[in-house]
Formats: sequence, C-alpha cells, structure tokens
Amino acid sequence: MPHTFDLLVIGDANPDIVLGPLDGQLPFGQREQLVDTGLLTLGGSAAIMACGAARLGLKVALAGRTGDDEAGRFVRAALRDRGVDTSALRLDPALPTPLTVVITRADGDRTILTSPGTLATTGPDDVPEGLLTGARHVHAASYFLLPRLAAALPRLLGTARAAGATISLDTNDDPTGQWARAGLGAVLPAVDFLLPNAQEARALAHALADGPDAGAGSLAEAAGALAARGPLVVVKDGADGALLHDGRACLRTPGVPATPLDSVGAGDSFDAGFVAATLRGRSRADALELAAACGALSTRAHGGTPAQPTWDEALAAVTRNGENTS
Repeated sequence: MPHTFDLLVIGDANPDIVLGPLDGQLPFGQREQLVDTGLLTLGGSAAIMACGAARLGLKVALAGRTGDDEAGRFVRAALRDRGVDTSALRLDPALPTPLTVVITRADGDRTILTSPGTLATTGPDDVPEGLLTGARHVHAASYFLLPRLAAALPRLLGTARAAGATISLDTNDDPTGQWARAGLGAVLPAVDFLLPNAQEARALAHALADGPDAGAGSLAEAAGALAARGPLVVVKDGADGALLHDGRACLRTPGVPATPLDSVGAGDSFDAGFVAATLRGRSRADALELAAACGALSTRAHGGTPAQPTWDEALAAVTRNGENTS
C-alpha cells in the first residue's frame, strides 16, 4: 500500500517573535531597550522540523492544534507556503494559538518565553489514525509542552510502528526542569531515533537513570544510557558537531563550521536533515553529517525557517566540509 506522506510531524506550531541580540540582563522597571533585529516568523519545534523536511524534498503533514485567531491563520499560511500539509492542524474553539518570544544574545544563547494556549488541549484526537498508518516516518516534538499528547504517545507511536513507520522523538526542553515526567520511559522503546541536544541528553539520562550519581558522566555516556532504553540516540552538540550512540558504540561528526546570525530552530532543522537522509537510505554516518549541515545552514538568517537548506545545498556543504578537513 503506497504511503500518503513521507513524514507526519506531531506537535506544536506557533508564531515566534525573535528579538536581539541583547547585551547584558533583560531589564525591568518599565525600561525600553533597543535591539538590532526583530522578526515575526513561524515557530514551534514541530512546525520548524516539518518545514525543514519539506524543504529537503519530503512530502510532509503536520498534526496538532491552533486557535481560531490571527496567530493561527499566520501559522497555517506559513506552513502551506513551505509545502507542509495542514489538513490535520485542528482549530481549538476556545484557547488561543501559542505564542513564543525568543530573546537572543550575541554569544548565541537565548531565553524563550512561551504562552501555551492550545498546547494544553492538544491530544490524541488531533492525530488522525489514517495519517499515523499512512506515513513512512512519524516525528513527535516538544514532549514536555504537550502533556495530553505525551501521555498518548506510546499508543500513537505503536500504531504507526505497527503499520511499518519509523519513529523519532525530540523532547526539547522541560520548562519545569523536572525531566522525569511519568510515561517517558514507556515512550522510548517505541522510538527509533531520539534527537536531543547535549543539555537535554544529559538531563534525560539523569532523570531516567537509577541512583543519584547516574547520568553524571560524559555526553557519550549519557547518550549510551539513553540508547540502552531502545532508541538510536542522536545528539546535537552545537559548534562541536553531533554524535550518535546505538548502545554499543559512539559515532561523531565535527559538523559544518558556521558563523550564525541566529540559532533559533537549528536543532529542528538538524532533525529534519537526519530523518530526510535516513528515508533516502543514507548510512548513519552520512545522515549524521547531513543533519549537522542542515542545522548549521539554518543559522544563516534570523528565525527558524528562512535559511533552511535544500537537499542539494546540504550535500554541497558536507562535500565542502570534507574537502576542507581532508
């Protein structure tokens, strides 16, 4: 039976307001401060990943929920303009579309403020079974922002896997800082690829480990501990590239050098690159390199989606990087 989509992405979609860079601390006391750049753009880990995958040539659908408001209409139009199917992006009759403000600093760090809106009501009924069983791959994002959906992920991902799909998960940050929400341990065995950044990998390994000192070792050890729970663990490590752990051995790539204008959404573009490369039959090493290239290239412009690369651009960046390091 032919697949309807290469990729179904489940999760969050919202406008991002990106401001910065900010020097020093964010002042209060009714102070007004000027920054060099301000941008209204598409945000949400799931939405950015979906757009990156579509840019790389995949046929992509996004399932989730927005409000029936101007912000929601902005999100839908931005997704459609980037080739993402929004027929499963449902309208909430009461709550507003989520909204995120990202304040960046010159050193690449940032703070993120999110008003949850429809994230609180997004749940399993927002994910049509026909899409779960009709996609080659299913990616879930922002686990800690979507409690109703997170609780249902073992069942939803199990349905997709039983139909032959491969599965990936990017938990993203946990705003509560607790990381050990009940149920995450039950999700990981249903996941083929876990895609955290370095900070998230360490926090997840520590939260899921046994004993107070577990999960306190190196990044590779944290990735290995997570891989022992089932998934191939692919960790984004910023300027240091990325690593992959299958529970037995660790594979690294130095990544593609970049001078970023804005790193917002780079991890989601990395996710898109890894999934796209894997679905094209690339080896793990190739997929890791291509993913790192996609993450690096996405930082060429402000916002998560404007500079996402095409497949040919990502391949060219990997080739140039190989020539420069050989």
